[in-house]
Amino acid sequence: FAELHAAVPGLPLASSRILPGVVLRRDFAAYCPTDGELRALLVTEPLRPALTAPGVEFVVDSEGQYQASLRWIANRTEAVMKRLQSNNVKLLLSSVKQEEVVIYSAKLYGVSVVECLSLEEMALISEITGVSPYAPFSDNMDREIAETAVVTFCQPLLLASKRCVHIGFTSVCAFQPHCLILCGPVDGVNEQHAAALQEAFTMLQQLFKTVDQ
Repeated sequence: FAELHAAVPGLPLASSRILPGVVLRRDFAAYCPTDGELRALLVTEPLRPALTAPGVEFVVDSEGQYQASLRWIANRTEAVMKRLQSNNVKLLLSSVKQEEVVIYSAKLYGVSVVECLSLEEMALISEITGVSPYAPFSDNMDREIAETAVVTFCQPLLLASKRCVHIGFTSVCAFQPHCLILCGPVDGVNEQHAAALQEAFTMLQQLFKTVDQ
């Protein structure tokens, strides 16, 4: 329930509504508008490649070596973005903050990026889509990306003064996600309404479990 409702203070209760899909309460790190259905990829690690393995010290002896290292990172990051483009991936959903070189390359190749998703949000998206997070540097760079989520729409959403991301997923299960936009004059009222609704949903869950048994 926490990931499927958003509280918006400062608006009348009558402004509350139900939206299809999922509302992520953060802004795009990069936004490239697209029409129609697109593919999304989940990641839990930076797409900027590391120069060394963990625990290995990397020593730069000159400015030339340093610049060469930066070029290698930029080229490797661009190769990842080209791979996403060749697999028709237009949306990157990341649980970690991506570096500027990744955001720049994503804009260059028309890939929207949403970063710093919580573990709960990532788990919810995985449950809806049946897709597991992708490890960009663990396998052959030329191999097709097998697990991508089908997204029916992806657009900015303004809730009062907060910019959010509104995404519609094609569900692989019976669960069709909808998000409750709960409006109220102050946070306290919204919290009371949210708690009451959550209790009502919990009661309905228990009722349907009893009927199924």
